[in-house]
Amino acid sequence: MKTKRILSVLALSFIVTIGYAQKGKVRQAKKEYDNLAYVKTSEILLEVANNGFKSVDLLQKLANSFYFNNQMKEAAQWYGELMAMNDDMEDPEYYFRYAQALKSIENYDESDKWMKKFHEANRSDLRGKAFASTVDYLSKIDEASREFEVKNMDINTDVSDFGTTQYQDQLVFASARGGGKKYQWNEQPFLDLFSADKQEDGSYSNVTGFNAKVNSKFHESTVSFTPDDQVMYFTRNNYYNKKYKNSEDGTNRLKIFKATLEDDEWTNVESVHFNSDEYSVAHPTVNFTGTKMYFASDMKGTLGKSDIFEVDINVDGTLGEPVNLGASINTEGHETFPFVNSEGDLFFSSNGFAGLGGLDVFVIREFEKLRESNQQLILENIGRPINSPMDDFGYYENVATKEAFFTSNREGGKGDDDIYSFTIPDCEQIVEGVVKDVETDELIVGAKVTLLDAEGVALNSQIVGTDATYKFEKLECEKEYLIRIEAEDYETVEERFTTPKKPQSLVINPKLEKDVKGITEGTDLAETLGIPIIYFDFDKYDIRYDAEVELQKVLAVMKQYPTMVVDIRSHTDCRARAAYNLKLSDKRAKSTRQYLINNGIEAGRLTAKGYGESQLVNDCGCEPTNDSDCSEEEHQLNRRSEFIIVKM
Repeated sequence: MKTKRILSVLALSFIVTIGYAQKGKVRQAKKEYDNLAYVKTSEILLEVANNGFKSVDLLQKLANSFYFNNQMKEAAQWYGELMAMNDDMEDPEYYFRYAQALKSIENYDESDKWMKKFHEANRSDLRGKAFASTVDYLSKIDEASREFEVKNMDINTDVSDFGTTQYQDQLVFASARGGGKKYQWNEQPFLDLFSADKQEDGSYSNVTGFNAKVNSKFHESTVSFTPDDQVMYFTRNNYYNKKYKNSEDGTNRLKIFKATLEDDEWTNVESVHFNSDEYSVAHPTVNFTGTKMYFASDMKGTLGKSDIFEVDINVDGTLGEPVNLGASINTEGHETFPFVNSEGDLFFSSNGFAGLGGLDVFVIREFEKLRESNQQLILENIGRPINSPMDDFGYYENVATKEAFFTSNREGGKGDDDIYSFTIPDCEQIVEGVVKDVETDELIVGAKVTLLDAEGVALNSQIVGTDATYKFEKLECEKEYLIRIEAEDYETVEERFTTPKKPQSLVINPKLEKDVKGITEGTDLAETLGIPIIYFDFDKYDIRYDAEVELQKVLAVMKQYPTMVVDIRSHTDCRARAAYNLKLSDKRAKSTRQYLINNGIEAGRLTAKGYGESQLVNDCGCEPTNDSDCSEEEHQLNRRSEFIIVKM
């Protein structure tokens, strides 16, 4: 996206040590580079490089000239040569740019390698942190992606067309189609605002200049209107009252201007109070209630190249003081082109968070509600087909009419930046999960999973396979459903849920419990529910850690069946005298019972008795010499507590 670069300022030295015959061309390239005329810069330096005269400094300038003019394939090539010559850069930003350029040609593995190097070189950079925290970003983007058609609009030309908003029955956007003086950065005409009329079939045509009092001989772009359509805010170069002003470093910055509608004419064009000659303020958007305006800027307090800010719109129409939206949204990169829909969702474009390449469109659902209540903001990459390996920005949607627009310089377009439209697809959800045993966590193969509506009417059903997974698609948003899970020897489980209002994949992993019908009085919990007996150390009655793990399962069963009464039967091995062993086993029974009581089981539901060495489970008897040839492992099997169901 060439038009976004007007937020960037470059101040780089230019030292090249090459052959004498090339010095004149390099001096000319330096002049064009310092003036941000990157088309001319790349042409000159490319000729020098192709003649075999290369240096680190020349390759930096050549790669940058392609990068900042958004010729990413060429940028990737020359950054690659630069890294081959010297991959230990003083400025880690070159690693970031190279990674971005590689993404644009979908070489994600190599891009990730250089993003990792970028993060290692500057651990505090939020872009590197965002990458390191979401190394699986491509799979997450795949999950967020949906299948629908995006259309390259008929209003596009072979130059830049971008940044849409609706005004009554018109689509207002910026375009370089106007002719006249050319902008030296990309050698295209300066941008003006244009409008297209909405037709009966929903298309847009009849493109005309939006307003002569708003458009000037320099850049105008990205407009937003208040809900009553009486006030507009738009972006323009620092040009006001026929005066063109630069910052102290000689850069003409961007400003937000305000105009009001009087007698069907836009008039009273004025600069907003927080504009400055020393920084840029651009891309305004007014929220649905007309109480706030969001915009991009590199003013003091900005974290990166440009940040998203908000400002209150007072009842009298004046503006408050700008507030940076903070590090949960802004990074050291570009955050720009904000938009807030009628539901308070914040959309913006960023190259600071992990994406497909260039600027990606991100969203924070219910942003205004969450921000007002100081709740956590959840950032989402909205995925394909809106995002691509190139720049995708200027997102706008009308929830009521389901019309949506965005701008991209992806392959297959008509011009440098094209406007794309699509119909917001019906909200459809996916619910999926894995069926497991609640105690053992084992997969339950062959379970039947049924999807039902809120009234219990079956809509679909599946028998899970060897992976025990199920998946139901095309559920409606904001609707109540029920899933029922049935399996042999297990209790049937039902889970009720309501789908969210935005498309996403819901994960519900049912855990089934053994069927209580198989539990009868006089049976062992180990036999009926697979809960093992617990074991003790030699001559001890305290609860070991491994025994405590099993007792937690006993606790879970007794809490699940609150009328169950259990008899604890404890035993010893044959070593020591029978009378001593009887007392020791009784202590083991009481110790086991007390553990369960201490963890919430009523004492009246538990009986406990010790049986000494009278019920050995193997042939490790010690009579008559009170000795045995058994191993310690065999003796261990006798030092135990068992759990017998005496009442259900």
